[in-house]
Amino acid sequence: MPGNGEAVTGRTGAPSGEGSAFVMSRGVVILFAVACGAAVANVYFSQPLLVTMGHDLAMSPALVGSVVTLTHVGYGLGLFFLVPLGDVADRRRLIVAQLLLLVVALAVVAAAHTAATLLAGMAATGLLAVVTQTLVAFAASLAPPAGRGRVVGLVTGGVVIGILLARTASGLMADLAGWRSVYLASASLTALLALVLYRVLPRHSDAPPTTLRYGQLLRSTITLFARERLLRLRAVFGLLIFAAFSTLWSSVALPLSDAPYFLSHSAIGALGLIGVAGALAATMAGRLNDRGLSERTTGVALALLAASWLPLSFTRSSLWALIVGVILLDLAVQAVHVTNQTLIYALHPDAGSRLIGGYMVFYSIGSAAGAIAATSLYTVAGWGAVCTLGAAFSCLGLVLWAFTRRGTPAPASEVTSRSEV
Repeated sequence: MPGNGEAVTGRTGAPSGEGSAFVMSRGVVILFAVACGAAVANVYFSQPLLVTMGHDLAMSPALVGSVVTLTHVGYGLGLFFLVPLGDVADRRRLIVAQLLLLVVALAVVAAAHTAATLLAGMAATGLLAVVTQTLVAFAASLAPPAGRGRVVGLVTGGVVIGILLARTASGLMADLAGWRSVYLASASLTALLALVLYRVLPRHSDAPPTTLRYGQLLRSTITLFARERLLRLRAVFGLLIFAAFSTLWSSVALPLSDAPYFLSHSAIGALGLIGVAGALAATMAGRLNDRGLSERTTGVALALLAASWLPLSFTRSSLWALIVGVILLDLAVQAVHVTNQTLIYALHPDAGSRLIGGYMVFYSIGSAAGAIAATSLYTVAGWGAVCTLGAAFSCLGLVLWAFTRRGTPAPASEVTSRSEV
């Protein structure tokens, strides 16, 4: 295990060296948000396309299902093995390199004529799509501490939109030009973004490089979790809120495609458009964090998350109840998520990539747990049981917040923010 000096440097609320040499204009923040949304969308494009892919490549239902699984496995591996590299490598070069490799992976998927080639391309796509988290960490490092929450909120808003619109966009494009067109279009957009980011992002960092070897870098991620109570707590919050999020979004198509609605796949996919309200929550939460109101924001958001399952439980009898529940749930999840990222980055700005990457591993665990539990539970007990499960995840988060909110010290940057309000 690396020593103290290897794992992290001293805790500080001061701006990083990168931020002092580069001005984060609104246009640059929007560029970060677009790049994040475009990258993360690649993880979700395949979900409405599975049947078509299976028919085209003569894949069995079980093999088709592994397309999504391998993509998410690749993403989870990338969070731990690739994202921390942002703390030791030139982030501009790392981001551009990952985007160009992602272009290659997307081209492999678009050109696949065998199941093996498709699965390999999807796994590589998931692995490289973690450039999203490198971008989030880079944006946070470039932002001044007083406005970091706003920047993280705006960039995370791009992630939210990318996730929620990916299924709708891929379904529409596949209907117009076939499923391969989705990945060709994404490869083209990714290549364009790589070129723009190469020209726009700062070329040099004023901050001294972290002199860790790769093995030490990975071990230091674990060391950070062992030392920082706030990081562990926020990671658990992340696991619980995304378990609740995945409980809804992995199973809501089941009651909607059944009586009394019998909605089409495109109509169900359009439901994601309602969830874009979560992008607004991400922006608002970021601004509240800049004012030193992170604990209050977390508590209110977790209460809304728990309350959202009441209207969601009436989905079978009212689409309006479903819409209200979706809006509340997405607002709450994104508010807590932005708060989590803002707080943990402030712990050690020089270890931002490791902090964000490690935190997002818990996000992946929560998402997977919610999806597996919800779809299994729906089969044996119905929609009411799924809502009970989602409410349980949400209430557990609220109870955890209530018992820990006075015992966790705020990062230095938040203390400073409170004194300025």
